[in-house]
Amino acid sequence: MFIAKVIGNVVATQKHAKFRGMKLLLVQPYISRDGKLQISGSSVVAVDSVGAGVGECVLFTQGSSARLTPTTKDAPIDAVIVGIVDAVEVEGAILEKP
Repeated sequence: MFIAKVIGNVVATQKHAKFRGMKLLLVQPYISRDGKLQISGSSVVAVDSVGAGVGECVLFTQGSSARLTPTTKDAPIDAVIVGIVDAVEVEGAILEKP
């Protein structure tokens, strides 16, 4: 799993039938550096399975495990948001989110 910030929505009017009813979000993974979470610079399109919104910090997973949620079972997806992050603690310190 990875931690990321939701930076936008993805709208696709033409898509595979298995995507119907799925909300697509653009997420930008974080990296941990100097006691802070920093944006990595890359972005990923992920199916939202938890009701996340733009600006939120989320957990997402990629690869075959992304197809194991009830929402994404048997769909041709590579990334799914599986949680909304409240806080990240490392060695007793809460990491700041940008």
